Amino acid sequence: MEEFLHSAGHVLSHSVADTLYLIPFLLVTYVAMEWLEHKAGGKAEAAIQRAGAAGPIVGAVVGVVPQCGFSAAAATLWAGRVITLGTLFAVLLSTSDEMLPIFVAEQVPIDVILKIVGAKIVIGMVMGFIVDAGLRIARRIDAPLHIHELCEQEHCHCHDGGGGILRSAVKHTLQVTLFVFAVTLVLNGVLEAVGEDALAEFLGANPVLSVFGSALVGLVPNCAASVVIAQLYVEGVLGSGAMLAGLLVSAGVGLLVLMRTNRHPKENAAIIAVLYAMGVGWGLLADAFGVVF
Repeated sequence: MEEFLHSAGHVLSHSVADTLYLIPFLLVTYVAMEWLEHKAGGKAEAAIQRAGAAGPIVGAVVGVVPQCGFSAAAATLWAGRVITLGTLFAVLLSTSDEMLPIFVAEQVPIDVILKIVGAKIVIGMVMGFIVDAGLRIARRIDAPLHIHELCEQEHCHCHDGGGGILRSAVKHTLQVTLFVFAVTLVLNGVLEAVGEDALAEFLGANPVLSVFGSALVGLVPNCAASVVIAQLYVEGVLGSGAMLAGLLVSAGVGLLVLMRTNRHPKENAAIIAVLYAMGVGWGLLADAFGVVF
């Protein structure tokens, strides 16, 4: 019983920590979106769509900030169509999650870290521009803002009464935070029971399929995924291709926020599948060309 209580406390504390840091990112994002919806009008919408062409550049750069706050913000912004799908992919692909803290703690040479971070930024930009270009060709990139739909989905009645922008933003932030906390609690409970060693064994069991397996583990919306992948790379268990594949798709709880805010399961499934394919593709390319960081 004592061991169970210890494990339960460990899972709870980690889940709280994994969720709390998201609140500032989500709150600022929702305040900005509410301002656009209430105050900005058509001119701001037109300006956002014009600026969207450069979105993958900004997205890829901010995504490398440690942890996954910006991927959560990007998922929310895309659900409201404030940013383009290419920008969302740029952020997801460049998101570092726990990679940088692990590399720094393990004293990985700074030039190696910079090469990996640089590769993630470049890949995020390239794939972001490709996605947006494909949507332009299909004439599907100039979607109007969908911020009001988020309120309709949540049944929050943000526009019915007083309270203004901040009240609405706080409501949305709490709703998404509670969802992320609940799912994170379950995931941490499973990982506590199974153990991160199980992920390590899965990745190291078949070196030939390590690129596919690493990308699959990277999709787990929990910081444990990037921790295991980065640690195994440092230990030499994973090669450059497998490491790159896994860390490219390690968007952390950003994927949870996407599933919570964008209530179109088919779109979410397609985004996750394409993200996985991108990670695997770049990982295989890195191995094929003998890339070593």
